Amino acid sequence: MLLGSVLVLLLFGGAGAASAHAALRATDPKDGTVLKSAPREITLTFTESVGLLDDSFRVLDPDGKRLKVGDAGHGPGGSDTARVSLPAKLAQGTYTVAWRVVSADSHPVSGAFTFSVGKPSPAIVVPDTGPTENPATESLFNMGRYLAYLAVALLIGTAVFVAACRPPEPSRLRRLLWAGWGTLLGSTVFLLVLRAPYESGAGPASAFSLRAFERTLTTRPGEALLVRLALLLVVYFFVVRLLRLGEERLPRVWQAAGGALAVGLALTWAAAEHASAGIQVPVAMTSAVLHVLAMSVWLGGLAALLTTLYRASSQLPAAVLARFSKLAFASVTVLVGTGVYQSWRGLGSWSAVTGTTYGHLLVLKLLAVTLLLAAARLSRQWTGRLVTVAAAGESAAVVQEKVPEAAVQEKVSAAVAREKVPERVGGPPSAPEPAPVTPGPAAPAYRHGLRRSVLAEVAVGVVVLVLSTVLSGTLPGRAQAEAAEAGPATGGLPAASVTDVPFAVGGATGKVQITLDPGRTGDNSVQAIVYAADGGLATVPELRLSFTLPAKEIGPIDAGLKNRGGYWGTNDLTLPLAGDWRMKATIRVSDVDQISVTKTVRIVG
Repeated sequence: MLLGSVLVLLLFGGAGAASAHAALRATDPKDGTVLKSAPREITLTFTESVGLLDDSFRVLDPDGKRLKVGDAGHGPGGSDTARVSLPAKLAQGTYTVAWRVVSADSHPVSGAFTFSVGKPSPAIVVPDTGPTENPATESLFNMGRYLAYLAVALLIGTAVFVAACRPPEPSRLRRLLWAGWGTLLGSTVFLLVLRAPYESGAGPASAFSLRAFERTLTTRPGEALLVRLALLLVVYFFVVRLLRLGEERLPRVWQAAGGALAVGLALTWAAAEHASAGIQVPVAMTSAVLHVLAMSVWLGGLAALLTTLYRASSQLPAAVLARFSKLAFASVTVLVGTGVYQSWRGLGSWSAVTGTTYGHLLVLKLLAVTLLLAAARLSRQWTGRLVTVAAAGESAAVVQEKVPEAAVQEKVSAAVAREKVPERVGGPPSAPEPAPVTPGPAAPAYRHGLRRSVLAEVAVGVVVLVLSTVLSGTLPGRAQAEAAEAGPATGGLPAASVTDVPFAVGGATGKVQITLDPGRTGDNSVQAIVYAADGGLATVPELRLSFTLPAKEIGPIDAGLKNRGGYWGTNDLTLPLAGDWRMKATIRVSDVDQISVTKTVRIVG
């Protein structure tokens, strides 16, 4: 019933305008526009606040050379804008702007667009903006994030298990506690060092740049990692105090201190990831903190319980199992509630479940959580049986302590009576001594079953942790939908279609490079440049271009190319529908020699 409710809320959550990764909403100048005069600055507007890098803007002139621009800054619109000033005089032609910023949830985003001054260039420079992250840097950074999630679960979960469940031998968990603390400390330093190359898309070697590291310390993700390091230094003294407890209860002051440290650690995740951007930020950050804490208490506590079950020198008291069972149930309840809210916030609609990577990963996580809940239910059943058997054993032990004393008194009284009254021949036999009561052979079997179910929980829990980490770095469904609604500029690529048409006729060989800008339905400009076999520019007496859409029986539409001195072009081509158009180029090289070549071009809506 609970899982059914979760699924319904997950899939049918209401929609609303929001995003988590920054999406490019608008550019000034607009993508593909032709301006009469040169602009003095470039302004980008995003769906959320963004952080700027030293190299946030790269502007290439019509010849492909990089322009010297001013320092990047925020525009009058606030932190959700990025602006850069241009040189006073710009030559006629098409300029390409490549940009890169860091969204409020700490993930870098990049892209490019074009604008023209006077008239478009014969050929548009298409820069290689590269991947959003360097593959090696991205892999290392994600590895650090996985380790950090695992470590915080071990650290918080084990500490809560020791403090709240009071196992008989807390020293058995010493290694687990220090492993969590040390791994979290190391992964935090690792992430802090790699933060600069991760944001800039550079290789791991650039992590040793002092200037880049100093810039990282001024960003919100860098500040969150610094705060995490400071908290871990304080956590060290808490762990030392915790391991000295034995079976005593942790004083209230130390309990409050431990709770504050756990909340602080969880906040360093919430402040630098999806919860810090988009809709309902205060609610989302509260939910994210509770989610991290509940996950840590449950999964980290399971690891501590499993370690205790296998390494303890004596049987684990039933009271410890009962305490952890209640703690795990409360954690699962919090996880379900916060998970439903975060899923609704990240998806926003039914279509995002099947139409986005975020939705696919979320479905996988839901399946893994279902398995985890099934294993947890089994563990709870084994725990209940163990508690019942242990309670029966404790009652039997009390009876065994009292029975021998009563038997001695009875024998003394009988001896006194025999001295006073002669024993009758054939009298009733004396009552036999009570047999000792034992819990029975069920307890070892129950403990074995509990070990197996807890081991299964830990294994599935690791899978859930991995999926959670991947989800935290995946573009949410809401953001993807908003990016699509914002228009083609949000795609981050120059809006142009370039096709090479090779030809060989009358002893002449070469190719025609045809550029459709923007390569979408509606009005398009066409530039066609003829190249000789040696790569140099060539001239031809005539070049014709027509377009046909066979699927809709449209065309041929003549582009009406005109010789513009060095290239052929037009600004008056209209393609009414999206689809695979057949572009037919007819090249005449002499009075008698000409050839027609057909290519398929994709026109998007």
